[in-house]
Amino acid sequence: MEQLLQKIAEINDVVNTFVWVKIGIIILIGAGILMTCATKFFQVSHLGHWWKNTIGSMFKKEVIGHEKNDIKSISPFQALCTALAATVGTGNIAGVAAAICIGGAGAVFWMWVAAFFGMMTNYSENVLGIFFRRRNANGEWSGGAMYYLQDGLGGKKGCKTIGRVLAIVFSIFTMFASFGIGSMGQVNKIVLNIESAFPVKSLIEAKAFGDVSVYALILGIALMVLNALIVLGGLKRIASFAEKVVPFMVVMFVLGSLVVIGVNYESILPALKAIFVNAFKPVAALGGGIGFVVSTVITQGFKRGVFSNEAGLGSSVMVHSNSNVTEPVKQGMWGIFEVFADTMVVCTMTALVILTSGVYNLENGTAACSDATLVATAFNSVFSFAGLGEKFIALAMLLFAFTTVLGWDHYGSKAWEYLFGSKSVIVFKIIHVLTVILGAVLSSSLAWDISDTFNGLMMIPNLIGVVCLFPLVSKITKNYVDRNIKNKNVEPMLSFKDNK
Repeated sequence: MEQLLQKIAEINDVVNTFVWVKIGIIILIGAGILMTCATKFFQVSHLGHWWKNTIGSMFKKEVIGHEKNDIKSISPFQALCTALAATVGTGNIAGVAAAICIGGAGAVFWMWVAAFFGMMTNYSENVLGIFFRRRNANGEWSGGAMYYLQDGLGGKKGCKTIGRVLAIVFSIFTMFASFGIGSMGQVNKIVLNIESAFPVKSLIEAKAFGDVSVYALILGIALMVLNALIVLGGLKRIASFAEKVVPFMVVMFVLGSLVVIGVNYESILPALKAIFVNAFKPVAALGGGIGFVVSTVITQGFKRGVFSNEAGLGSSVMVHSNSNVTEPVKQGMWGIFEVFADTMVVCTMTALVILTSGVYNLENGTAACSDATLVATAFNSVFSFAGLGEKFIALAMLLFAFTTVLGWDHYGSKAWEYLFGSKSVIVFKIIHVLTVILGAVLSSSLAWDISDTFNGLMMIPNLIGVVCLFPLVSKITKNYVDRNIKNKNVEPMLSFKDNK
């Protein structure tokens, strides 16, 4: 059995390296650059417009409210919060710490670069998601990469079969990723952090079976029950929970980070200098030749950036497509803000906490502890009383990771729906709920590594669709700008069914 697991791990490592290192980073950034150019640098040229129509429209009824005649959809803000629930997870804390420990402070710069271009990848996915969505048997909106692969790419001459095949492949990879990174991996991190920050010695020492502690089992059961109460209520309940919890958890984490950074204000400029300088001139501690080291820094920045905001994976578009908006570009702009909030705000806060608190040596590139506890140690340097810093991070990880499980439940549900129909989705939801308990009791990292690979495999069919449909995204964007910014009298492009 041990030899079998080792063989599986070796095969997975080869596939993972090929997907994420050999081709993944190249096509991700390439697609981001292509979509940025295709939309004429929309994230910069229309910065004021998309900012005004996203976070600047927070108190408008049409953004936070619901249309009475469309009770099957959710508001644009709920769509954003549900998408952020899935993206703002362990990658924003543990992922950033790992990027810095492996790639140095310079990895943060490349994380920003990935996010800058990723804004337009996410924008394009959401534009296509709204444009190609349709109602399912329950009257709910269904959209995502599977639909713009089937009807968009598949609608091109001679591409019907390849479009359909890629849509099926994407859906299969999405389901597997939802079980791993979207459930077991997140819950495993929650349990480990809770056990460390709030130890109950008697429960930890008591074994339920094998090496599984009673504490881990209790936490797993509690999380599974809470998860079931929310996800079995459907997207409406998930979105309602997300719109209340996500803004709170992001604001609290940012405020806590600002306190740590503020206490260490003298280290802010040295930290920023290290980010920009080490992006091109890494510290010697990383080892290896200069070419290899620079490559490691760039790869870590790009990889962790994508892990964090998921731009290019085709995941968040599945919930953005449930928005009650009719204008594709309007939801696309929320996709831009999603990447901005996730990486430019939350990940940057995490990075500055690490780089200013002294737990990471800017001179020689060494960390005071492992990446798993680096952020908690940084917070403890300021909130040291009774280990409040560690406890704060444990609770942050709980909220971040748990809401990620909720968001990925929806993604997996939509993938299942595409393959097997909407009537059997309850089967997937029950399976997904049960994987929560597995995440609490499994100690092996193999499940996480395999799901990491499936997570990466999602992006290949998705980006094929996005790249092949870039002329359509460009056309829809131009149509929107002409009508809403330049005030031209042109026919709107809202759905592929209207433009056949």
